[in-house]
Amino acid sequence: MRNPLALIAERWTPRPATVRRAALAALVMSVVIVVTGGAVRLTGSGLGCDTWPKCSDESLVATSEMGVHGAIEFGNRLMSYVVSAAVGWFIVAARCAKPRRRELTRLGWLQFWIVMTNAVIGGITVRTELNPWIVASHFLAAMALLTATTVSWQRAREGDAPPRPLVGIPLRRAIGGLTLLTAALVVVGTAVTGSGKHSGDTSGHIERMPFDWDTITRAHSALAWLVVLGTLAVLAGLRLMDAPRGARARARDLLLILLAQGVIGYVQYALDEPAWLVGGHLLGATLVWIAALRLWLATRDREEAATAPVPRDGAAPAEPPTREPATSA
Repeated sequence: MRNPLALIAERWTPRPATVRRAALAALVMSVVIVVTGGAVRLTGSGLGCDTWPKCSDESLVATSEMGVHGAIEFGNRLMSYVVSAAVGWFIVAARCAKPRRRELTRLGWLQFWIVMTNAVIGGITVRTELNPWIVASHFLAAMALLTATTVSWQRAREGDAPPRPLVGIPLRRAIGGLTLLTAALVVVGTAVTGSGKHSGDTSGHIERMPFDWDTITRAHSALAWLVVLGTLAVLAGLRLMDAPRGARARARDLLLILLAQGVIGYVQYALDEPAWLVGGHLLGATLVWIAALRLWLATRDREEAATAPVPRDGAAPAEPPTREPATSA
């Protein structure tokens, strides 16, 4: 039996711009699903559907008796299908591209399996009545999807030649360390959330992480300042070494997003965590992570793969398919 994707590839060859749009769609939806998941928690709708995979023991979908919390939780579950559709589009576009780009296809399937895994984690979250450690793992899995979609979007906008470094080894190591520090900032942020007042349910009986909220929040803030200082140091290093404009632009992007995220964080702390600001901070966390990844990816370049050499019999090789140049975002 023929692979359905192979059959599609025989009949359709997407333009490079189509592959890039598909990658961007998957990236956008990976941000949206984080925000809608946050809305479930911030509205106290985490147990709006009290079981999984059904919404209740009697119904697969939310019913009017479940009220607005059931509608919000079930709506978020439906968003998983939209994310899957975006990821599916990227898989098909990457598989059908000419010349075939196997790494892009693998990245698409990686996205798919992260989505499936996180759906199961979401079900476990409900069945454990919003255990904060499971909730944190649910969010971190969503950030893993965000990592895969961000890398995929970058790879769709460049060629398949071996990576060519654009900055020196010390700067590459510094940016790699900054990326890891940003990842730690995101992880500690889940502890702040897990020990805070937004448990995802309005009953007030949901288990919380055993951390003092003020202490863990201050630790999160201190780590954020380290990331800001690290970004400033990297930006200065890029300027001193006359690094390519793209790398410097990505460092500036990260710095500006970090500063905006910091303002939101301090204001929400001062106002005792209003839900709308917590939601904005959650969106900011996704943008910070995307910016950190884009800075890391900007330290190297990948051009088009080399074309085949001319055969010994003198026949000219087939002209390789052209790819539209990637534009700098």
